[in-house]
Amino acid sequence: MVSAQPTQPSPSAALQKIAAQAAARQKMAVPQHRRQQLPLRVGTRGSPLALWQTRAFLTRLTRFCPVLRDMNAFQEHLINTTGDQVQNRALAEIGGKGLFAKEIHEALADGRIDFAVHSLKDLETTLPDGLVLACTMRREDARDALILGPGLTPGDDPADPYSALPYGALVGCASVRRQAQILHVRPDLRFGLLRGNVQTRLDKLAARQCDATLLALAGLRRLGMEDRASVVIDPNVMVPSAGQGIVGVTVRESDIELRELLSAIEDYEARAVSTAERALLAELDGSCRTPIGGYARLLTPVAGPKSQLHLTGLVASEDGTFLLKREIVGSAADAERMGRELGHSLRADSPSDIFTD
Repeated sequence: MVSAQPTQPSPSAALQKIAAQAAARQKMAVPQHRRQQLPLRVGTRGSPLALWQTRAFLTRLTRFCPVLRDMNAFQEHLINTTGDQVQNRALAEIGGKGLFAKEIHEALADGRIDFAVHSLKDLETTLPDGLVLACTMRREDARDALILGPGLTPGDDPADPYSALPYGALVGCASVRRQAQILHVRPDLRFGLLRGNVQTRLDKLAARQCDATLLALAGLRRLGMEDRASVVIDPNVMVPSAGQGIVGVTVRESDIELRELLSAIEDYEARAVSTAERALLAELDGSCRTPIGGYARLLTPVAGPKSQLHLTGLVASEDGTFLLKREIVGSAADAERMGRELGHSLRADSPSDIFTD
């Protein structure tokens, strides 16, 4: 459950305290898994988007505490994950959930890094024992974007974002969530596996390996490529992935000081909506072959425990012949309960074989 934020020192004061304590212990021997000296080692994937997100996060930290920047307090550690290594197979075929975080979390658990920065949608629903989600950053636009290949132009009807796709067009896609929602309204379309980082996918589209593809608008914006989006799809038309557009930071549960540091800059709205979305995901507990969408937003302009939260959940079959979408509204303080309640409702009224591997 999301509760009211406790009274804390200002971000600047909290960060100054942590930095001073870490510097004072630089020459002290420390037990395994409690490396207190600087620089703090941050784990990240090596893709341009992952590096952008990590550096933006570290910039936010040092903005509140310039001494951290002056002390060179952070050191990037690029980690090649299974999801990055294998590009020619669907994620469900090579191990399922968490393939963009597995090796990073192994490094975190055994003390090779001190914390890790992720796209929240890539994290396992249940984190490995001893690790916690310590911080969520302000959400970028969570919508999906359709990118059209050469010779295709967007249609004029916002309610029909796929009108530019001719009958039988080939869509390059690695997401069963996106595929199912499109096939539900356009069963004539064909889908082919298209994986890789943002630029790789755009290059393959330009080379006419497919007629169109889909990407998260958040990633395009962060990389300065928002103009590549041909059509931005309303979340009522295509429900985003749980956690899409949010950067999350994981740490060891026992590292109390670092958790306190990160809590000083957490975005309350991001924590509330991600709590609801991840609780929905946990209740559905589908495989990587289960198309699931979850999107929460606050209905009040000021974020806080008294805010009203709106949550949309979706379950579908891979071929789009079955699709169930429901919504729930409640207090942001009840975000976790709302997610589980909506997830239970969707699961109860969906065919059981949708959730099997």
